[in-house]
Amino acid sequence: MILPEDRWWAAEPKWRAAEEYGFDHAWTYDHLGWRNLVDGPWFGAVPTLTAAAMVTSHIRLGTFVTSPNFRHPLPLMREVITLDDLSDGRFIVGVGAGGLGYDATVFDEPELTAGQRADRFIEFTTALDGLLRVDGFDHSGEYYTVKGARNLPGAVQHPRPPLVIAANGPRTIRFAATTGDAWLTTGRNSDELESWWNGVADLSARLDDELAAAERDPATLERHLSLDAAPVYSLTSKEAFVDAAGRAAELGFTDVVAHWPRSSSPYQGREVVLEEIADDVLPGLQEPPAAE
Repeated sequence: MILPEDRWWAAEPKWRAAEEYGFDHAWTYDHLGWRNLVDGPWFGAVPTLTAAAMVTSHIRLGTFVTSPNFRHPLPLMREVITLDDLSDGRFIVGVGAGGLGYDATVFDEPELTAGQRADRFIEFTTALDGLLRVDGFDHSGEYYTVKGARNLPGAVQHPRPPLVIAANGPRTIRFAATTGDAWLTTGRNSDELESWWNGVADLSARLDDELAAAERDPATLERHLSLDAAPVYSLTSKEAFVDAAGRAAELGFTDVVAHWPRSSSPYQGREVVLEEIADDVLPGLQEPPAAE
């Protein structure tokens, strides 16, 4: 995860390095401003990923995550198709419901309840899915309406770029189980590490139940865990990352996401740790499981 906070002369080497280190995917936040960094520099996700696509060749690139707090599915569809084309089919669409932070309050609109945000998110993602798949798409819902929306030339990836659905609640986890190509979770908020991992385990078990109810093969849904939602930064040391990645694998996660080290909080750390992980740990994580 590379935060979109640096001018491009400083950000570009990070995106190049992420590919050179051998990581499978690289992400950036799609926010107007984020938490305690809202008063500092911040750049747009789509231009950032466009630039990243131009300086990389094979690493997958994605939003972490796009939300309906300030996006509409129709213009978003055009941006997704464009990014997928520019990256030659490497784009991943991470989507989430959006919280109550700056992205929601800056418009000075009435605050939505958790249920309303879930309703809007499910409609937003359902409409985006249809817009990416169908040329001349129609949708009429509570939050969005489009009529005869064109999507030519369509995305490079078929039937559309993968949808990674961020979900921690019962309804959105059910939606991820039935609709997503991947599930992303940040776990449950906790200041205690073991409690956080217990929450991750509970959410993963809930996903298992929803997949079973949907009669969907669990192998068809990737599972992504944001390691740094835990109260301990995953790149504090190589050992900390190895422990976190191992625990995630035991819970069935196929992918983990960590933040590029920053010089100050949050995610304060040293890039040498990232380099050690790339050299010593990453190859083993990416090896396919041995055949039984």
